[in-house]
Amino acid sequence: MSQDRDTIRVYDERAAEYASVTAQHVNSPFLQAFIAALPPAARVLDLGCGPGLFAAEMARAGLRVDASDASAEMVALAAQHRDVSASLATFDELSATDTYDGIWANFSLLHARRADLPRHLAAIHRALRPGGQFHLALKTGTGDGRDRLGRFYTYYTPDELTALLHAAGFTVTKITPGRDKGLDGTESDWVSVATHA
Repeated sequence: MSQDRDTIRVYDERAAEYASVTAQHVNSPFLQAFIAALPPAARVLDLGCGPGLFAAEMARAGLRVDASDASAEMVALAAQHRDVSASLATFDELSATDTYDGIWANFSLLHARRADLPRHLAAIHRALRPGGQFHLALKTGTGDGRDRLGRFYTYYTPDELTALLHAAGFTVTKITPGRDKGLDGTESDWVSVATHA
């Protein structure tokens, strides 16, 4: 996750509440498609894992799951799930090379600064094995700002996001828009992107 202290503080203070909100989305078709695209017993990373609910689903599907988050409270929740290896880390601490068959970044990289996203995408591409799957979901829009809870967000248009992914070496295979209510109670537009290295 980002190194923005206010954002991390919100997640630390509202970890259980966020887990409750996230639980409504665990049976995600995006997650099922991500798992289906991977080989059996694939090694995956849930980057910005939050309470680890998606990571737990991946583990139940037989994947070998690493999970990381910048919120200590979120990592504590994620570590409670069976067969999930959870660690405290920011996006900048991803230093793996040719390690993962898939990386899942579901509504986590939206907390990174715009200037930092190309660097993070390059690190993700480096961490994936050739042909590795990458799921990315972000809120759409323009500019950046904080929500009612004080969390920092950077917003992207689908075209802007596609260009950034292509520049990092990814092949975009599917883009799906949506709209949903988040932790702050506000309806927001978002986009889910399926890609591979």
